[in-house]
Amino acid sequence: MSELALKVNGRDVALPVPEAASLLHVLRNDLGLNGPKYGCGLGQCGACTVWVDGVAARACVIPAHGVAGRSVTTLEGLGTRENWHPVQQAFEQAQAAQCGYCLNGMVMQAAALLARDPHPGDERIRAELSGNLCRCGTHVEILDAVRRAAAAMAKDAAS
Repeated sequence: MSELALKVNGRDVALPVPEAASLLHVLRNDLGLNGPKYGCGLGQCGACTVWVDGVAARACVIPAHGVAGRSVTTLEGLGTRENWHPVQQAFEQAQAAQCGYCLNGMVMQAAALLARDPHPGDERIRAELSGNLCRCGTHVEILDAVRRAAAAMAKDAAS
């Protein structure tokens, strides 16, 4: 084990971590953050999506020591219960979740998209979320939620 130092959700963290540990393992098991989910373990389903230095990434395939000194944001760091991120709020308003397992990845990926492109069209949204698997079939609601979030963020930026 060796010491791993990084910033998680705006907080400096240092802890002993095995060399082979994934970022997802550290986030869930060592730091108790349950937003990112273990889905496929291959970086293909998107359930484990987090931001590394503001860029959406799959935590299950990233070696924890590979993000030493960097900033990681999980769903818990995106917004708070008192002040949700517009994407979180839009997903709730659009009722875009059934089982909720894909929700972390969808929200994190959508928020990353809107940070880069505040006015994406439906094709861009679909392309961005195509790597996030949802087996419940809430795709129409998810698309609606991203549109709602984009509109809310544009309204906030205009005021």
